[in-house]
Amino acid sequence: MAKPRIKCGVAGVGSLGQHHARIYASLPNVEFMGIFETSEARAAEICAKHNCRRFATIAELGEACDAISVVVPTDKHALVALPLLAQGCHLLIEKPLCASLEEAEQVLSAARKHNCLVQVGHIEHFNPVMSYLEKHTGRPQYITTERLAPYQTRGTEVGVVLDLMIHDIGIVLALVKSPIRKIDSVGINVLSKTEDIANARIEFASGCVANLSASRMSLKKNREIRVFQDNAYLSLDFMNQKGHLVKKSDIIAYGLKLKIGLAKAGDGQSVPVHEIPIEKGEPLAIELAHFIDSVSEAKQPKVGGALGKSALEVAITITDQIRKNQK
Repeated sequence: MAKPRIKCGVAGVGSLGQHHARIYASLPNVEFMGIFETSEARAAEICAKHNCRRFATIAELGEACDAISVVVPTDKHALVALPLLAQGCHLLIEKPLCASLEEAEQVLSAARKHNCLVQVGHIEHFNPVMSYLEKHTGRPQYITTERLAPYQTRGTEVGVVLDLMIHDIGIVLALVKSPIRKIDSVGINVLSKTEDIANARIEFASGCVANLSASRMSLKKNREIRVFQDNAYLSLDFMNQKGHLVKKSDIIAYGLKLKIGLAKAGDGQSVPVHEIPIEKGEPLAIELAHFIDSVSEAKQPKVGGALGKSALEVAITITDQIRKNQK
């Protein structure tokens, strides 16, 4: 028997929310009910494109839907999410979960009270690159991440840590799986009232160290991670969904060839670098399909409120350190 279609909507169809609408409108197990949007022009554009309804209020959208994407500015997340949860709607809330830990706890408490699922939009967890990392990262000892983007006014209601670096915070927490021992951070305001460039060094109880860099003052986009562990080195590109791997076993084998004369230093041979076979896919489409499956099957999503709150807590710690150092 076919599963009933999930009635879905989107609150906020700006630069990112428009893609939530596009994907919901294309999913076979979704009945796309419509949107809530304050901009008359954008609402008309999206409704015409997807033949959907514009709801006059958040309450009307909540009444019509089983599940809703909350894609409004971060400082409005709790304001939009709390009444929707009270109506029994399951939510995908774009990252970061909220602008403060207090608001995050209010949202998660409301989700528990009303028996609703909350998935947090840490989209990179649904990038095929992350799937590879989860399978092949064992005991990481050192991790570096770099996330660069050109400056734009969208998202500047929060600093670059909550805007961009939080992606990598969530990734590192999921890979290391160890309590944090120490955080050291620096950041600089350039064009915004909040930090536009930031670096954080995170030490874990396991001994792993992660060095995270983020900037929204770059001329180019870049989203890369490098993982060093006792058996391998992995370098992956989240944006282009590609990467390479160097295995310790290959280094040992190459050294043995040198020793027994099957290879000579400087003869052009080198340690094998393996291109990583990654099956490419649109992370947002994978993320929303997972959200709908979670709602349909009443199961906790991969990136639930707990991970979203943990990533937010680390991001706020980094932000507070930066602002303290700027005084």
